[in-house]
Amino acid sequence: MPPSVSNFSIVAQNLSRIYTMGETRVVGVAEIDLNITAGELVVLKGNSGSGKSTLLSLLAGLDRATAGSLRVAGHDLGNADSNELTRFRREDVGMVFQAFHLLPTLSVEENVCLPALLAGGDRVTIRKRAMELLDWLDLDHRIHHLPAQLSGGEMQRTTIARALINDPSIILADEPTGNLDSRNGRVVMELLAELNRRWGRTVIIATHSILADPFASRQICLKDGRIHHRSCDA
Repeated sequence: MPPSVSNFSIVAQNLSRIYTMGETRVVGVAEIDLNITAGELVVLKGNSGSGKSTLLSLLAGLDRATAGSLRVAGHDLGNADSNELTRFRREDVGMVFQAFHLLPTLSVEENVCLPALLAGGDRVTIRKRAMELLDWLDLDHRIHHLPAQLSGGEMQRTTIARALINDPSIILADEPTGNLDSRNGRVVMELLAELNRRWGRTVIIATHSILADPFASRQICLKDGRIHHRSCDA
């Protein structure tokens, strides 16, 4: 099971990501000021195209801002080189997507172990860690199965185990229940909430669903790439 982690914060100042397509400028996010302290469970709300996925990509170090500054877990992502960003993604952040992105020819155990093996970890230690996670997620009986042999809920729990294999401080989840039925959606949200509540992970969930709302320390609404300082229903 995940150990507790030390405090840190996410600080974004005037954060913008503008995409240029010929003479057309498309706003991903614009002038975002955001401070998320350790141990929060933050829910990002907003319609499709509001900037939720763009903001998560910036927080994960998968994309670079056009303007502004961003510090995550002590890393200055705006000035980090490619090696620093790779290390940050491997060690400090775990991603859970709507699409499961499991490698179809690898077993559950192999999919979970892969990020830690790519980071150069010890195979025996990694496998022990993977088995602990899979047992916690009630997947110990599925370790040799391929993704095609799993239900949607089992695939998403596998992606959670994979996201946790390197003990990241932050879990970023982009529509994690989008491909699940309501029962499995509740299970996944409860697991993310448990990571936050029991082991101090900072969890940020971008979702249209209301399933995460009861667990959230706060909600942030995005509209047209900007933080909307009222409810998304307003």
